[in-house]
Amino acid sequence: MLNLFLSAEAGAATAAAAGGQSLMTILMLVVMVAVFYFFMYRPQKKQERETNAMRNGLQVGDEITTIGGIIGKIVSIKEETVMIETGRDGTKIRILKNAVKNVDVKAEDC
Repeated sequence: MLNLFLSAEAGAATAAAAGGQSLMTILMLVVMVAVFYFFMYRPQKKQERETNAMRNGLQVGDEITTIGGIIGKIVSIKEETVMIETGRDGTKIRILKNAVKNVDVKAEDC
């Protein structure tokens, strides 16, 4: 009878420990997701918003650099494309707005 009582008591202690471990595992997963969100997802979305704002704010006369490394001055802007002028001979290239990496000199600064 004593053996039965001791084994029942040991089983209850093991179940309580397993319940604590599963709670700790769930808590660690929640913390990992929160860390992932605050250190990776949010900054990426913020940078994406800033890039879209820069591309939507392009003006004729801005000097830009493309993702491919082409540097030029904006001559005209359409919905999804930009015409840039490169070099002294006035070569014009039509590119997508998504290909603009950054604005080097704004038109107002010239």
